[in-house]
Amino acid sequence: MSGKPRQLNVALLAMPEVSASTLYGMLDILCSAGRDFSFITKGVPGVQRILPLVVARRSDPFRASNGVLIQPDCSLEECMTPDIVCIPDFFVVPGDPVVHGFDEEVAWLRRCHENGAVMSSACSGAVLLAEAGLLDGLEATIHWSYANALAASYPKVKVNPARALVADGEGHRIILAGGGLSWQDLALYLIARFVGIEEAIEVARVYIVAWHDVGQLPYASLMMSRPAEDGVIGKCQAWLADNYSSRSPVARMTAMSGLSERGFARRFRTATGYKPLDYVHALRLEEAKQVLERTILGIEEVSEAVGYEEVSFFRRLFNRKVGMSPAAYRRRFGGLRKAIAVPSPQSKT
Repeated sequence: MSGKPRQLNVALLAMPEVSASTLYGMLDILCSAGRDFSFITKGVPGVQRILPLVVARRSDPFRASNGVLIQPDCSLEECMTPDIVCIPDFFVVPGDPVVHGFDEEVAWLRRCHENGAVMSSACSGAVLLAEAGLLDGLEATIHWSYANALAASYPKVKVNPARALVADGEGHRIILAGGGLSWQDLALYLIARFVGIEEAIEVARVYIVAWHDVGQLPYASLMMSRPAEDGVIGKCQAWLADNYSSRSPVARMTAMSGLSERGFARRFRTATGYKPLDYVHALRLEEAKQVLERTILGIEEVSEAVGYEEVSFFRRLFNRKVGMSPAAYRRRFGGLRKAIAVPSPQSKT
């Protein structure tokens, strides 16, 4: 025996709706494990530890939603049971029933799981695992914009969008990454767990990848662009958008609706997915994020501007809902805004 470590087979599921950057980004990072660090530091490639294959319903090439040409390595039928299945994110509207058009992919996912494969997803890819019934009774994460839709469509799934990465199920064979660039976390986690922590660190150094340890909360926002179809509640949402900092906004919306307090609360939650007070807090905190990013106002002034008289309450609420303090949020995102700001012509000397 040569003592050469076994190469892991990873199937990357592709479909026309796939995000090509995630698909091929994961392929690049997974291929790098064991190979590229040695090449960079010693000039000699190491032993590649993972063989990722792009798998699709058919093996014919097709174009992704952004026009990038995808060339599958094999079809679902041709693919032998992989060690690991990865579902990259794909472009579907949150809650859109289009997911039911992936019957062949869902059946294949079930077969892979039954045959012992580790199942993983990035961002919206979790929807396919839920459709396959593989997330029932388990904790799951997904991009924050899909969280409510996932919870509503699959009530047996314990959706926790605050988590950047979740491993659950028997033997922790179900692994989900939240959203955005958390597919990098997923790739590094798979390398660390199934190849080795040192190899994962080497890949992180090659690609200069940082672990997204703060989770999704600082990036999430209230999806205010979708007014409720309920006309009464939609009118209240429109009023609140301009009056979120006013005193007792829930009482004023209740009066505006003409409903009882209990009736308004029930109808508001049905229409928006939020309790009225939670919606107010979410709206205020979203505005607070904008103020922290764009201005140099003190935390006390920010608190007052968005409707909180007690700055200590504002700090606690912000920390709990956003996952970091207002000051830490400003340091992370205010600096980014400054870095990309374009100087005005008047600022030139």
